[in-house]
Amino acid sequence: MPDADASATNSTNSDSRPSGRSDGAARAERTPAPAAAAPGADPHAPAAPARERDVGAGSRKVAADAASDAPALLRLLAAGGASAPRRALLEACGSAAAALAAGARAWNEAGLSPQQIERLRAPAGEAFWREAGWCGDAGPRALDWLAQPGHRLIAWTEPDYPALLRRAPSPPLALFVAGEAARLWHPAVAVVGSRSPTPAGSGNAADFARALARSGLAVTSGLAAGIDAAAHRAALDAGGLTVAVLGTGPDIAYPRRHADLLARIAAEGVVVSEYPPGTAARPGQFPARNRIVAGLSLGTLVVEAAERSGALITARLAAECGREVFAVPGSIHNPLARGCHRLIREGAGLVESAAEVAAALAPVAAELADGLRRRLAAPIDSGHAAVIHAGQDDSSPVSGDSDPPDFADPDYQSLWNALGFDPTGMDELVRRTALTTAELSSMLLVMELEGRVSAQHGRYFRNR
Repeated sequence: MPDADASATNSTNSDSRPSGRSDGAARAERTPAPAAAAPGADPHAPAAPARERDVGAGSRKVAADAASDAPALLRLLAAGGASAPRRALLEACGSAAAALAAGARAWNEAGLSPQQIERLRAPAGEAFWREAGWCGDAGPRALDWLAQPGHRLIAWTEPDYPALLRRAPSPPLALFVAGEAARLWHPAVAVVGSRSPTPAGSGNAADFARALARSGLAVTSGLAAGIDAAAHRAALDAGGLTVAVLGTGPDIAYPRRHADLLARIAAEGVVVSEYPPGTAARPGQFPARNRIVAGLSLGTLVVEAAERSGALITARLAAECGREVFAVPGSIHNPLARGCHRLIREGAGLVESAAEVAAALAPVAAELADGLRRRLAAPIDSGHAAVIHAGQDDSSPVSGDSDPPDFADPDYQSLWNALGFDPTGMDELVRRTALTTAELSSMLLVMELEGRVSAQHGRYFRNR
């Protein structure tokens, strides 16, 4: 079941006014207070987790530690209730296994409720999982799912936990992820709207998603019928990145007819859920899902939405995160345009092209790239190279640099030398560089954000 503080975001607040380009005071009121920064730290950098990301052997160790910690983390998730005390417990103890071993005194100090403490003391049998609202074999089923290649359970304390989501109100304690988890750091736009759009609405969603993907932005949505599915497919067909956030377990498509689309996104993009494998669709899980869609994205674009719509919930949650909100206007005679018109009246940005969205988000996308470079200690010169080129719909270089870059780190230089102007798959890059897939994934993501490398259908090539 959703965490208590997550479900609190589900109720519609008529006083909340989504804002696209609102004044600074309104943005400050909506933005959660950042954690205290260390002296000399960049105040605009994404908040760092308890442990810094290691590259190479260190990243492999982090992944191995996370896998061994999964059974304890599943128990902590199944305790239910407010997630903030459990996040505090994880921060204090460093791992889920240590958190469970800490005992009742530490649990009380972290603020866990008596019900949560009782749950943590209970044996993890079928009754334990069912009392959590999960299926009776949820624990073993989740471990089996996690044993498959490309599947992860990312805890709040792990370095791969998405920086933007960390800044959002009531972030999940952990995420079930299918696909390359590091891509959740990629600058993204949520594209949401009606489940029963007009043909023009579906076409607009596809056009925007295709152009956003080609400009270098990922497209985030919820795998629902209508606008969501149109956006996911268009981003994939353009060779871009798309992220599907589910209101079910990561292995269950909803609606069922999207099973093929879910499999394609897991293979070419990223699938995310806060619910364990096997979790069926329940109405209350979808509004909670929307906060993750909004939290992972730099901005939210609404394409066709009725006045009472889940897309408007996503827009409100995006505004509460301090993110940009955009809406596509429509005919005054179209009932599915009324939600967009309401958002525009309340301050959302009226947009007619993806270039307008990309231009508005370019500064914050660059900030995210800077934060990622610091997290990875990436030896890449950031003095030029934009993260995204507003309105760019092709793979032309984002800079006029003609001289090949000279990287301080030999691994980055080796990767650059291994790349060509023709798309190259990950297996071939592993062969050419003798680096691991984990190492290359982190490095390629940084180089993508710098504008040096482009990706198309899981293959990489030089962008200049």
